[in-house]
Amino acid sequence: MFDARETIGFIGLGMMGHGIAKNIVEKGYKLTAMAHRNRVPLDDLITRGATEAGSVADLAKASTVVFLCVTGSTEVEALMREPDGLAANLKPGSIVVDCSSSDPTSTVVIAAQLKASGIDYADAPLSRTPKEAWEGTLDTMVGAEDAVFARLQPILATWAGKIVHIGGIGDGHRMKLLNNFISLGYGAIYAEALALADRVGISAERFDSVIRGGRMDCGFYQTFMKFTLEGDREAHKFSLANAFKDLRYLESMANGAGLVNSVGNAVKNSYGVAIAAGGAADYVPMLPGYIDQLNGGGME
Repeated sequence: MFDARETIGFIGLGMMGHGIAKNIVEKGYKLTAMAHRNRVPLDDLITRGATEAGSVADLAKASTVVFLCVTGSTEVEALMREPDGLAANLKPGSIVVDCSSSDPTSTVVIAAQLKASGIDYADAPLSRTPKEAWEGTLDTMVGAEDAVFARLQPILATWAGKIVHIGGIGDGHRMKLLNNFISLGYGAIYAEALALADRVGISAERFDSVIRGGRMDCGFYQTFMKFTLEGDREAHKFSLANAFKDLRYLESMANGAGLVNSVGNAVKNSYGVAIAAGGAADYVPMLPGYIDQLNGGGME
């Protein structure tokens, strides 16, 4: 149920964060946000009723709940621990919600440190695309104490169509890494299959005519193939750099659990070679070209 006493802070107005923040303010919550390098999303939110914060400290002081939607744990830790950061300026009783794809080990440590100051923490990483972020129909998997989840649920419902309370603190980020392992594993398989298909004379169109509509078809496949078939760079906007980062986090989680994740490492290396070839800023559906390039090909 909507609670007007909740004031929301938002840091990270990127491809996903802009849409999430837009839905929070449009559903009636008081929103304070700040720009990083690009002011365009912030200026848009101001036209919708948001307020600009001049610093992280100012945003923290104005908020009862702060959402973070940044690259990963390195950025989250900096926002928490810098002298004018969140930990030093949030009031007891506040909640920090990390929507980033972060390292669960870091998440658990941050949560414990904040708890000592009377501040709660939740991890609520995302699934789906910027399109669903804008429409308010993202999926989120939430790691939080029961009471914290109950307080957050009405706010999460402003931007998420599927909300799963997956478990305690850190479980959201653990599940996100498992989710991304599956999806990015699909991406690595599609990339190698398409490169091999091209090498043996089967066009992407012929390849797609078999897979589409069959048991191997899925939403991830369809957005992935929109670049291959139509050249649509915007269909699946998840960078190769972010993919590689998440797979490194997965490797760390597997190491901590004492599990040999040979498939995970193979998937990670598929993205690693693309990064080494200069593809960090490209998106996941562009991986087939890098796999082909690694093999000395000229795939178009």
